[in-house]
Amino acid sequence: MEAILKNILVIGAAGQIGSELVPALRTQYGKNNVVAADLNTVDNAEILQDGPFFKLDILDTESIVKVVKDYKIDTIYNLVALLSARGEAEPQLSWKINMGGLVNLLEISREYNCALFTPSSIGAFGPSTPKDNTPQNTIQRPSTIYGVTKVSGELLCDYYFKRFGVDTRGVRYPGIISNVTPPGGGTTDYAVHIYYDAIKYKKYSCFLKEGTSLDMIYMPDAVRAAIDIMEADPAKLIHRNCFNVTAMNFTPEQIEAEIKKHIPDFVMDYNVDPIRQAIADSWPNSMDDSVARQEWGWKHEYDLASMTTDMLNVLSKKLK
Repeated sequence: MEAILKNILVIGAAGQIGSELVPALRTQYGKNNVVAADLNTVDNAEILQDGPFFKLDILDTESIVKVVKDYKIDTIYNLVALLSARGEAEPQLSWKINMGGLVNLLEISREYNCALFTPSSIGAFGPSTPKDNTPQNTIQRPSTIYGVTKVSGELLCDYYFKRFGVDTRGVRYPGIISNVTPPGGGTTDYAVHIYYDAIKYKKYSCFLKEGTSLDMIYMPDAVRAAIDIMEADPAKLIHRNCFNVTAMNFTPEQIEAEIKKHIPDFVMDYNVDPIRQAIADSWPNSMDDSVARQEWGWKHEYDLASMTTDMLNVLSKKLK
């Protein structure tokens, strides 16, 4: 039941993770062996021009099946989801896309013998989850529709593996910080916004309050986790669909201090968004990712200091 990764379909290729995962996969497995797909027309010319691209709706079974058959797809990355804050504004749509899309891809994977990667999230935890060093297996009673879909997704992927033998795999991502795609409505997006505003305006108004501690990961590490878990020896995978992975943990004032080392006159104030603050308060302060490190060798490369240096270097050139 090994994930071979010969012909790969990435659905949600225009999103935050997909925009950087697709080029990484094409570099590793060949441009024509990685099919990118998204409901939206992609602004990213690299994804459009460097290999096959299709405009696909995750709920359109027939169109996805055609691509799976035509390209002999053996591995699917499911990167379609409404994020936490947007999900709260549209809970019914969130369930329809996050769960309807997953069920669709699980059935396609079962019928056409594909391995399936579906990311879970720190959002799968809730207010009653232990806050510090959150264990791999613990109480999961999330208070957002996004979190409810992520817990449901973890369980459903486990079920399809145990019941039908579908090779399902996934990780629980913390906040993801990217220098390629703009923020997409997530609770941890302040940690992306802050770099843009630091370069453009030398000031930032933070929508989370001082002292809000959250786990984060820099996109190169997030991409590597998505590839490494699909390449992992299935015999060693006990948890499969819900590995905690993280790289760093910080508060808004800590990222502010790090940016000031590069931009001394940077200033930050607070304009707290009660909806996103409530979501952040329901999540862990820090996750224990020792199980991922043991079962498939997960290891992060970037910490807050090295990420800040890289983010500011890349965005300074990009925003000129």
